[in-house]
Amino acid sequence: MSIDRLIVGLGNPGPRYAPTRHNLGFMIVDELARHFEASWQPQTKFMAHTADISTNDHRILLVKPQTFMNLSGQAVGKLMQFYKLAPTDVWVICDDIDQPLGNVRVRQGGSSGGQKGIESILNTIGPGFWRFRVGIGQNDRQIISSEDYVLQKFSNQQLSLLDQIVTNVASLVSRDISSNGPEATTHQAISAS
Repeated sequence: MSIDRLIVGLGNPGPRYAPTRHNLGFMIVDELARHFEASWQPQTKFMAHTADISTNDHRILLVKPQTFMNLSGQAVGKLMQFYKLAPTDVWVICDDIDQPLGNVRVRQGGSSGGQKGIESILNTIGPGFWRFRVGIGQNDRQIISSEDYVLQKFSNQQLSLLDQIVTNVASLVSRDISSNGPEATTHQAISAS
């Protein structure tokens, strides 16, 4: 069975970045790999780590680009070309600084919204891929730049909700895998308190 979909979590490689807001995409695909009992393999020629899952007659590759966020399109483009996939076969999960914490916006196409990983993928494969943009909370740009905010660890208050957000977004993606694919919509991945 050939690969018929890529689910790409965006982040930065290495332990320094692992607990930061910008690595929320990595955290969610890690949860998907755990759920499907898949293990990560380094794929040097694709500049990515991948985990292979099969479900409902679909063979899906979970992907964590190892190029750093701003060059994510390089890894995605190589994988897409190798497996002869269309942009619509690519789902990208990333952090979104313009969404409230835990808010999930699902849509196909559109602009990068300033997210550098999405921008890199857009410039490489075009706009037709699906995006799962997960809110990391808006910062006060007068106090700290967006670039610094995304590279910081989650606050203690955010951290208390992080497991729930990761689990619920992974469940949402998993449900879309089992159905006919994603639908453009907005969800809240944490319970209202």
